[in-house]
Amino acid sequence: MSNVEKPWGGRFSEPTNKLVEAFTASLPYDRRLYAHDIEGSMAHCRMLSRVGVISKQEEKRILGGLKEIRKDFEEGRLGFSVDLEDIHMAVERALIEKIGDLGAKLHAGRSRNDQVALDCRLYLRSEIVEILVLLDLLKSCLVSLAKREVDTVMPGYTHLQKAQPILLSHYLLAFWEMLDRDEGRLIDCFGRLNALPLGSAALAGTGLKTDRPYVARLLRFSRLTKNSVDAVSDRDFVAEFIFAAAMTMMHMSRMCEDLVIWSSGEFGFVEISDAFATGSSIMPQKKNPDVAELIRGKTGRVYGDLMCILTVMKGLPMCYDRDMQEDKEALFDAVDTVKGCLAVLTAMLENVNFDRKRMREEAEKGFSTATDVAEYLVQKGVPFRESHRIVGELVGYCIDKGKTFRDITLKELRSFYDGFDRRFYEVISVDYSIAARKHEGGTAKEAVLRRIREIEKAEGRLQP
Repeated sequence: MSNVEKPWGGRFSEPTNKLVEAFTASLPYDRRLYAHDIEGSMAHCRMLSRVGVISKQEEKRILGGLKEIRKDFEEGRLGFSVDLEDIHMAVERALIEKIGDLGAKLHAGRSRNDQVALDCRLYLRSEIVEILVLLDLLKSCLVSLAKREVDTVMPGYTHLQKAQPILLSHYLLAFWEMLDRDEGRLIDCFGRLNALPLGSAALAGTGLKTDRPYVARLLRFSRLTKNSVDAVSDRDFVAEFIFAAAMTMMHMSRMCEDLVIWSSGEFGFVEISDAFATGSSIMPQKKNPDVAELIRGKTGRVYGDLMCILTVMKGLPMCYDRDMQEDKEALFDAVDTVKGCLAVLTAMLENVNFDRKRMREEAEKGFSTATDVAEYLVQKGVPFRESHRIVGELVGYCIDKGKTFRDITLKELRSFYDGFDRRFYEVISVDYSIAARKHEGGTAKEAVLRRIREIEKAEGRLQP
């Protein structure tokens, strides 16, 4: 296509270099916006007819052409050359080919600047809804597992060292809380991006008669953008979404890290279904947690997408600059990655089995109830720092003698503090330790069940 044939070609006397056409084209990846571009164009067409820029008959023909183009896309009959640059020009060219010069009237009162801003908002709005559904499925899976494992005791860790015994259900619900915050961030992002930019044109708005509130109603936007310069230069919503996606990936990655470790022979806490594992090309005995590892690895991709958009936007002069074309691949990659990971992680978690006996055995090791002993002494009036010292010395003594708390005699205990009594042997139980933490947010079974009831009662949170 020569420059004369391009929509912007009147100013130019030479055709675009083929290298430049290939270098600047976004059509190979932004073609996935076709449905949103057509949806926005149809609303714009109706508005042009409403305000008298085009006639009702012209509106009918343009809308008919756009519907045919959408069907051609859906059925794979429409192919484009990179010299069409982007999806907006591709749709416009297809429309002109279908209905003649009338198709050229559609662009009145808008620019590709506000058009792409609209398309991205429409696209991301629909994707956020789909991601919220996937998030809810993963959250529901965690609640189901928590109910199933409400009596399963496991060692809790800090610094990857045994710390205190907890319920596996409490551990699982920790990730529910993380994902719930992720859901909240996406809902907030949806609310901020749900503003109509169309009508901002290139940067100053349009001198033609327009009806932006009407277009907003057609496209189900809750409000209008208030500044045309900001509307075409804003990609905050892209960065905000990718940040929310990166947080979600980080939370999934942490879960997967534990699954990788727990499935090892050294831990043996979990068995991942064969359907969600792979083998080795050389070692016949291997069963590798590749799905969990790949989710962990793909987290870095989304972090890269976030760095990409922040770097693209950080030094741009106002208003629109072609650099902003680079937002699409980062956005699309973040969407695809987080959706794929949410779906496969949920399916994998629905097919895991925990070794309850092994987890309990490990929870009873490593003096994991030492804090309970310190708190037992506090209840006797010993200042906590003093009780901490006493129990620390007791642990050191046990390690030196090769003993556990259960092996220590009352006489030995009283050599560290003469107020020790037989209740010591009660408080060192992992069951006692867990049951004692029945406060809100604690790991006791009654606290966990209370939280599950709260979650189930609140299910069905209003979605955007």
